[in-house]
Amino acid sequence: MIRSISFGGGVQSTALLVLAAQRRIDFPLFLMANVGDDSENPATIRYVEEYAKPFAADHGIELAVLDRIKRDGTAETLMGRLTREGSRSLPIPVRMSNGAPGTRSCTADFKIKVIGKELKRRGASAASPATIGIGISVDEIHRANNRKVEPHEEIVYPLLDLGLRRIDCARIIREAGLPVPPKSSCFFCPFHRPETWHDMRREQPAEFEKACQLEDLLNARRDTLGKDHVYLTGYGRPLRQAIPDGVDLLPMFDEADGACDSGWCMT
Repeated sequence: MIRSISFGGGVQSTALLVLAAQRRIDFPLFLMANVGDDSENPATIRYVEEYAKPFAADHGIELAVLDRIKRDGTAETLMGRLTREGSRSLPIPVRMSNGAPGTRSCTADFKIKVIGKELKRRGASAASPATIGIGISVDEIHRANNRKVEPHEEIVYPLLDLGLRRIDCARIIREAGLPVPPKSSCFFCPFHRPETWHDMRREQPAEFEKACQLEDLLNARRDTLGKDHVYLTGYGRPLRQAIPDGVDLLPMFDEADGACDSGWCMT
């Protein structure tokens, strides 16, 4: 029977990697669905290469990074899909003019299906389903659900079983001699909290500008289609205006939750 963790490269799933190395949980396989080196937070990519992969190898754990492969055999990235010439696709949860998030397919296409395909390749089936651990901690229990995405998968939540919070995960990582990783996500994800955007503008200006350019591109296309503009924040205005340079955000303007509720992202 296959027992695997959906590895996002963030705090919770890195804590699960440490727990697996310590044999406190039984998961010898970690699968990371890569949305693309042009899409994921660059700091997460560096952390996985410099710390997570060597740590896994040292402790006899397989950590496999998976690309989304198209029918023609080439790899597809989320940014590539968004920026493909002539594309009308909006797979990310952009905010509509009223601030509500739009529908999304990014998690299903670039996370769930990629890992599901790999599990089937390894022999998972409806008769012998793989057990997939998702890195949701107690303080994010509202993100957990028992929806069965594929008939050959069973979803479990090891951190909930152990009663661990995000702060506990950070402690577990530090005690193992590893630096605490940055929060994982696509750098342009519309689920970012406002303070995350502020930090990005200050600390990762190149990525912030790329996110602004992506928003500009999406709206230029919508102009040609006669559709309302969409945004990467819930403020109903372009990212450069919504997150002004050098201005701290007051707590009253924070959003209730800045995380994908599926559990497959931002862990």
